[in-house]
Amino acid sequence: MHDLGGVAGFGPVENCADAEPFAEDWERRVFRLTIGSGRLGANLPAFRHSIERMDPAHYLSSPYFEHWLTGVATMAVETGLTTREDLEQRAGGRFPLSQPDRGVLPDDLTSRTEPRYAVGDEVRVREWHPPGHTRAPRYVQGRRGTIARSHGVVNVDDIEAHGGGKVSDPFYAVRFTTHELWGDGGADGEVVHVDLIERYLQDADVR
Repeated sequence: MHDLGGVAGFGPVENCADAEPFAEDWERRVFRLTIGSGRLGANLPAFRHSIERMDPAHYLSSPYFEHWLTGVATMAVETGLTTREDLEQRAGGRFPLSQPDRGVLPDDLTSRTEPRYAVGDEVRVREWHPPGHTRAPRYVQGRRGTIARSHGVVNVDDIEAHGGGKVSDPFYAVRFTTHELWGDGGADGEVVHVDLIERYLQDADVR
């Protein structure tokens, strides 16, 4: 449910240039709690996935920092730092947590450092819907794009989120036309750039 890029029906993104970082004091406390949660041994991809596992109805009906609170509380329970019962006792009622992590590691955990693609190469994003964490947005999967820039090498979030350690992969900015992404909903001359690791990509003529 968190993968909402390109999904219609949710209205415009509300933005206020002079808004305070925290609307209420509890949000500031949640921010401090999350930053100080290093003892859980979790990495950023794992934290992101703890939010992605929220019940869809809870995710859509709760504010941004409640996502953070649910994620860090879920990790605290999963690592044995606390229990759901203790959280509910302290909260004075129900304390919703995210669903269990059902992500699996890929078979290939080999680090790669030499890029396969160069600027200008045509590629297609794999239609790949793993049960766990991924940084390949749904709206680009299966779509053709052009390598616009090589960012070097990064760790694969999909692997790190599920305890597979740091495995590297070449990293690119890929340019898509809006017509390629949304058909008639796109606009002439408009493009979208999306950062993607090489494991998400294949040659443009591969289906």
